[in-house]
Amino acid sequence: MTASRKKLFVKTFGCQMNVYDSGRMIDALAGEGFDSTDTMDEADLVILNTCHIREKAAEKVYSEIGRIRAVKEERRKAGKDMIIGVAGCVAQAEGQEIVRRAPVVDMVIGPQTYHRLPEILRNARNGAVVETEFPLEDKFDHLPAATPTRLRKAGPTAFLTIQEGCDKFCTFCVVPYTRGSEVSRPLSAILAEARRQADAGVREITLLGQNVNAYHGEGDKGRGLAGLVEALAAVDGIERIRYTTSHPRDMDDDLIATHRDIPELMPYLHLPVQSGSDRILAAMNRKHGREEYFELIDRIRAARPDIAMSGDFIVGFPGETDADFEDTMDLVRRVGYAQAYSFKYSPRPGTPAAAMDDQVPEPVMKERLAALQALIEEGQRAFNAALIGRTLSVLLEKPGRKPGQLVGRSPYLQPVNIDAPDALRGEIVDVRITSAGRNSLFAELTGDAATTGRLDSDGPGAAGPTMEAVS
Repeated sequence: MTASRKKLFVKTFGCQMNVYDSGRMIDALAGEGFDSTDTMDEADLVILNTCHIREKAAEKVYSEIGRIRAVKEERRKAGKDMIIGVAGCVAQAEGQEIVRRAPVVDMVIGPQTYHRLPEILRNARNGAVVETEFPLEDKFDHLPAATPTRLRKAGPTAFLTIQEGCDKFCTFCVVPYTRGSEVSRPLSAILAEARRQADAGVREITLLGQNVNAYHGEGDKGRGLAGLVEALAAVDGIERIRYTTSHPRDMDDDLIATHRDIPELMPYLHLPVQSGSDRILAAMNRKHGREEYFELIDRIRAARPDIAMSGDFIVGFPGETDADFEDTMDLVRRVGYAQAYSFKYSPRPGTPAAAMDDQVPEPVMKERLAALQALIEEGQRAFNAALIGRTLSVLLEKPGRKPGQLVGRSPYLQPVNIDAPDALRGEIVDVRITSAGRNSLFAELTGDAATTGRLDSDGPGAAGPTMEAVS
């Protein structure tokens, strides 16, 4: 008699890398008899894959554990067991403290050890297990391949982690402490995973790394991310490539040229700067200044004039004055971001910035954040409005909110809503943009809606608004 399979529920917090990691944890546990479920109440095993970047991240995890504890108690009354695991960066940072504060947790797993999940799970049946060491072996060498079923279920887009960790040690950031130093996967392993994704119907991949453009993997012949993108563009079935998150210091000439020469590489670049003030950038240990950033943007736009820029900003970093903040506002105006993400500074325990003097008062941070977000939104609306009437290629991913509607992504990463038959899901089609909202676009199919790997019917330079170069 075949043993019944158990249910696994994974809740993911934070970045795209955590989304990827959650998928690989599902793969690791499939061989242990677990099938993924979207319903916590029916789960035999619940894993919280946590993020430590945002404010009060740990407290949010403990609050979630409290909700899970109630579900576990209800299952116990019904004669059913539930194992609770906490994974990811909060697990790495908190370690034994999680088990002390929340004894209901059975296992705590750092982000470098989820390939050991089957072993950790078996040990957890005999008492709580905390596994947060950085192992000598590469977890990717020990993980089973993603199942075609899971890949097909995920749709025509997929994440692919190529690099982990960071050696930059920005003074506000916990990544070097929770993810470790920079490590890149071998080129051959990445290509093999991309081919499996393509065989399962994936058309677009997003390459992930804490510092993705620092990629230098075995077999890349010293060309780093540029060589990897070129190799991936030759994989049958992969028609669109993106990468995130990059650092200005690792944006070299070879990678910039790849944006010009490889049409599969989408014209959208997330290049965080964090502040427009040289004084604050130095305090953040970013090791670049505003003028260097402007020059870099100029070089990128010279190579790919239609590229859309995205960024990250922190307001209220310790010691930030009104003049420093105005430098950030000036930088945003000069660059002209298609979109950007902004946050109030929040101290991360153990980071140098947390111990700095002259912490900015909360009301000041709140006011500055509102002003910055209003400026960013103004630029985002202008960028989206400039696309009206243009023809773009869109990868149709999933049903929309309305009957007969599909939603896809533009080359610039905005959601695009289109009236289209479900048979076109997973296809790349040409559409004409008819209207624009703050965050999304609306479009209609053009021609015979034939698939295309091009940015638009007029070539890569004509699809979007040419952004003015900074000086």
